[in-house]
Amino acid sequence: MQHKKAQVDKKIYFISGIDTDCGKTYITGLIAKYLFDCNINVTTQKLVQTGCTGIALDILEHRKIMGVELSKEDHDKTSCCYVFEYPASPHLAAKLENREIDIEKIRESSQKLLNKYDIVLLEGAGGLHVPINEDVEIIDYIENQNIPLILVSSSKLGSINHTLLSLEVCMNRKIHVDALIYNHFPNDSQQIIDDSKRIIKKKLTKYFKNAKFFEVRKNQTQINLDTLFGRVCS
Repeated sequence: MQHKKAQVDKKIYFISGIDTDCGKTYITGLIAKYLFDCNINVTTQKLVQTGCTGIALDILEHRKIMGVELSKEDHDKTSCCYVFEYPASPHLAAKLENREIDIEKIRESSQKLLNKYDIVLLEGAGGLHVPINEDVEIIDYIENQNIPLILVSSSKLGSINHTLLSLEVCMNRKIHVDALIYNHFPNDSQQIIDDSKRIIKKKLTKYFKNAKFFEVRKNQTQINLDTLFGRVCS
């Protein structure tokens, strides 16, 4: 017997890291799995993928975590319309292939996905100030499209600085931060983890008093986001 999909308002969420390699791909997959397991019609999208060819590696990772097959939109590149072979910032990777990244094409892909799915999780590339092309940075795209942000932080050295700067620029640009997810990976020091969380939570509350704070521990395969998405899973 096929279960009826839960009814939720259609919405796009942007998932950005404080920098590269903070775990945002894995966490995007966990968020998608949480919603999928709640019987919500959800998919993921990758803004721009570099360092591979064919279907975006991050989309492949999302589907693996969700436990689902690749969709039609994955095969026709709607879920990631720009894939570049050289592992670099999107603007440079595109330049090396003599291609240009059209912001409107990314937006249209998001809307196409939103026509089919109720929730689209749009994963960025690196941190907020990464250039998409010569004129537009990721933070510009989030601001211009008025997309709520889920920010992914981590425990590695330097993360406090990167996280606080990210939160401050979001406040200054009037970007709505719905949640911050703190990834325990890669640090093994509980002292660093505990102190980083304390400082980050304090600043998060100062700038975005309604934002939710979540943690993902090493080897964690599920995340409970009931307080962020309401009662859709209850």
